[in-house]
Amino acid sequence: MATNVIMPSLGFDMTEGRLARWLINEGDPVEKGQAIAEIDTEKATVEIEAAAAGILARIIVHAGETVPVGTLIGVIAEAGEEVMTVSAPSPSPPAPPPPAPVPGAGEGAAPSEARVKASPVARKMAEEAGLDLSRIKGTGPGGRVVERDVQAAIAVGSAPAPPGVPAMPAPGATVPLNRMRKTIARRMTESKATAPHFYITVEINMDDAMKMREQLNALAPEAERVSVSDLVVAAVARTLARFPAMNASYREDNLEMHPQVNIGIAVALEDGLIPPVLRDADKKSLKRIAAESRALTERARTNKLRSDDLGGGTFTVSNLGMFDVDEFIAIINPPEAAILAVGAVTRRPVAAAGVVRIASLMKTTLSVDHRVADGAQAGRFMQEFRKLLENPVILLAEP
Repeated sequence: MATNVIMPSLGFDMTEGRLARWLINEGDPVEKGQAIAEIDTEKATVEIEAAAAGILARIIVHAGETVPVGTLIGVIAEAGEEVMTVSAPSPSPPAPPPPAPVPGAGEGAAPSEARVKASPVARKMAEEAGLDLSRIKGTGPGGRVVERDVQAAIAVGSAPAPPGVPAMPAPGATVPLNRMRKTIARRMTESKATAPHFYITVEINMDDAMKMREQLNALAPEAERVSVSDLVVAAVARTLARFPAMNASYREDNLEMHPQVNIGIAVALEDGLIPPVLRDADKKSLKRIAAESRALTERARTNKLRSDDLGGGTFTVSNLGMFDVDEFIAIINPPEAAILAVGAVTRRPVAAAGVVRIASLMKTTLSVDHRVADGAQAGRFMQEFRKLLENPVILLAEP
């Protein structure tokens, strides 16, 4: 039986998406769960996976076309199954075909442009400037071509700068925001303007948590090691299960109580911040949280996010500890009710029972939508969260 492939919704405010490319051709066999196409959103390029096995019987929306969420873009059918002809929607004009190689943009032969790892913004800038991505050296994670690489290629005279984009920003210059930064600016402005934020900061003694982490990682292969962020996410997930009001959203004078605990894990990319979602986090062990969080972060940094990696988050964790940030305040990611900002674990003197000693301390700040919860609820939430991290053996038990 034929299965429709539709343009997915990857966020509560996403209304349309651009089909970047098909990863297989019409008539090719496909397995269930196989990545078959890539979608450009405002924040990332996301893979669409096949919902059924069969063959890609029809391609309805072609590379470069932008269509509304829910639009039929292709059909998967069984071998030999007859598929009715479907009229294509009225998309925006397709992107221009890949340009010919431009001398001077790089050295030596390179793989085809379709296979080059590049951020959505870099890919779009290269198209507009007439640059061949495969001739540009990437300086992003894993050799990914990012915005600054395209700007550098433009600056050395590889091609004229795209309209409105300066080749090399100079002091005092006005630099247009890329698409991701525009989205972040719009959503964060809306969040601060509509959600009455309040903040609670708690300092947590991480001595026992750091000792447990060291012991776990000494026995585990590198791919299964636990990070401080993993401990935080595990503690947040279990705390949210006990305080459902913090796992809700304000919707027109009503509270939408989410049945799942889906935690967005903020990942810093070259073009901005993106929070891929760890779903049903309260039902997962610490080991599984660590493995899935690592995989999510890797997919985000290598531009390989899947459609179910984005959207549907109910709470976000943003950790800047790896940048030696002691403490900060984060803006709520709508329509969520709260976000936790996590600072670095630092060794500092503390006094207890008349004795001064050095302890591992971590400051965390919870930003809360006051329409959803009040100070007492948030305070109890942070009490439970701190208790779990200061008694981390609880996190080893199966949820």
